[in-house]
Amino acid sequence: MRSRRVLLTGLSTYWGGRLAQALEQDEAIEAIVGVDARDPTCELERTEFVRVGTQHALIRKIVQAAEIDTVIDTRLVVDSIMASPRRAHENNVIGTMNILTACVGSDSPVRKVIFKSSAHYYGCEQDDPAFFTEDMQRPHPAPTPIERDIVEAEKAVADFAGRERGRGVTVTVLRFCNGVGPTLRTSHTQLFSLPLVPAILGFDPRYQFIHEDDIVGCLQHAARHDLDGIYNCAPDGVLALSEVLGLLGKTMLPVLPPWGTGLAAAPLRRAGLRIPTEVLNQLRFGRALDNRKFRAAGYEYRYTTREAVIAHGEQMRVRPLLRSAQEPYRYERAVDEFLRWSPSVRRGSDGEQRGWRPSPTQVADLQRALTALGHSPSATPAPAEPSPASRYDELGADELVGLLPSLERKDLVALHRHEALHGRRPQVLDSIVSILARADSSGSERST
Repeated sequence: MRSRRVLLTGLSTYWGGRLAQALEQDEAIEAIVGVDARDPTCELERTEFVRVGTQHALIRKIVQAAEIDTVIDTRLVVDSIMASPRRAHENNVIGTMNILTACVGSDSPVRKVIFKSSAHYYGCEQDDPAFFTEDMQRPHPAPTPIERDIVEAEKAVADFAGRERGRGVTVTVLRFCNGVGPTLRTSHTQLFSLPLVPAILGFDPRYQFIHEDDIVGCLQHAARHDLDGIYNCAPDGVLALSEVLGLLGKTMLPVLPPWGTGLAAAPLRRAGLRIPTEVLNQLRFGRALDNRKFRAAGYEYRYTTREAVIAHGEQMRVRPLLRSAQEPYRYERAVDEFLRWSPSVRRGSDGEQRGWRPSPTQVADLQRALTALGHSPSATPAPAEPSPASRYDELGADELVGLLPSLERKDLVALHRHEALHGRRPQVLDSIVSILARADSSGSERST
């Protein structure tokens, strides 16, 4: 099943924003609804933002009202420098369970769930295989909180898949190796920004790095195709840490001892450089993923590991020049609502006035048309004019979108049903869903 109506969780996260921007370019996707408790961190054009956390009751309302067929969960915290253990656990485990609970049930429209996970699921140990395949279980208990969270979150996804596959729900888990890219910030990219990169004495571990564009590409590929099960997402090629640093023009400094490495890293933390335990384990033993299954599913990586590292190095060299010219994006709700919905805004390269403000007569016309189509509008209809149903059919999509805010909820639901069966105009359907979702979100905020 190709995704048509997508709910994207974690819209304010780096990956949520990047993926939303990419999905907006896909004309086959009719609606994108992004949810998060915080404001978006990048500019979006047709993604509808609803300020809500991971409360399953509210998420379920959005799923039902917007007739969501695909849920993409990008919220997983996989780097322990990004959140405290307690906050990470609430997000990774409790949040994941809540999102999945919002998708269950015979009345749920959800037919696909995509879960963005991490290769930290496998861990890093001395006796690891040369390449982890998807059917391998973690060989040792998870030693760090973030790794335990990932294992527990994936277990919740597996339980959900076992329950819901009976009604035809596709569940995709994507385990990504370490990412690099022009705007990506992780523990590894922080290390690589240093002129002298600390390493563990006597160890030169193996690494795979996936470019951030390929991370987004893998998620898009899963949205376009039915990929049930677990997939490793890693490009071709494996590099030793010394090779990675050589491509980046950095010097490897093996100052960390092979025993008591965590204690030896304490001075670095006091100097402002925090190396999480899961990263120290990788600096010791490394890790590599078998990528054949996802490649067999049709995805072609844009970058190999070597090419991703080289691209990252090129960006590192120009970043100081770009930083002064860049102005960080700031979400302004009032401005966003104006640009998205105001009838005064001109859209299109031809400068044509697309939006307009409906008159009371036009509103009455639409209500009479709804009655003629077999619905019962909330407002008392004015005296009927000839052929109100045909008058409705003659309304252009832009005109109808301008009239929608004048209708009450039950009229919008009825109109959405009619359009879905007859008109099938994506612009009208998307606008109805957006208005319903905003109304439900505003109601939930007022009730709290």
